[in-house]
Amino acid sequence: MIRFGGSNCDRDAVRALETVGVDADIVWHEDGLPADTEGVVLPGGFSYGDYLRAGAMAARSPILNDVREAAESGTPVLGICNGAQIGCEAGLTPGAFTTNRSARFQCEHVNLRVERADTPWTAAYDEGDVVEFPIAHGEGRFEIPDAELAAVEDENRVLFRYCDADGNVTDDANPNGSKHNVAGLLGADETVAVMMPHPERAALPLLGGTDGQGVLEAFA
Repeated sequence: MIRFGGSNCDRDAVRALETVGVDADIVWHEDGLPADTEGVVLPGGFSYGDYLRAGAMAARSPILNDVREAAESGTPVLGICNGAQIGCEAGLTPGAFTTNRSARFQCEHVNLRVERADTPWTAAYDEGDVVEFPIAHGEGRFEIPDAELAAVEDENRVLFRYCDADGNVTDDANPNGSKHNVAGLLGADETVAVMMPHPERAALPLLGGTDGQGVLEAFA
């Protein structure tokens, strides 16, 4: 669990991983990845106060070189919320996350449709399942040039889309204006994923739901 200045979801994510039997340690970004790292989470928060662009400064920390090397060797890497912004800024996945269509910070529960069930991140679900995760972001709108988006769609790299309770992908169900309602997607390799909704906030029964456990089980 990589901690940057301004990270604030790292301990939440560690606790959520424990619920699926995964031990995780928090690593300060200046210390680099431990040699025995078996998985990496870029947690949510407001790294460096979201100056310049959300995730832009953290993406230039030297530890991201370690993360890229780990990802290339097949180590699972997950970016959540601010971690997703960092992941895109670091080139782990295409596109970028920018200001919500509402131009406001939004903190609410949303429905997501599982687009694939054959990846480490979605193996616990069935394709087409509707799950409920919280969001908490001001810059969660997924943007990508149309040509790149076409490639992402052709390569079937979308993991989750915002939808209504019946699984319909509509503009009304899109909380932030993300292109094609994209809420989470894969990198070039299926062991790398980023998503704006928070699975770690939907992993503890005391918080009202456990739909997010399936994502975290990729590390188990």
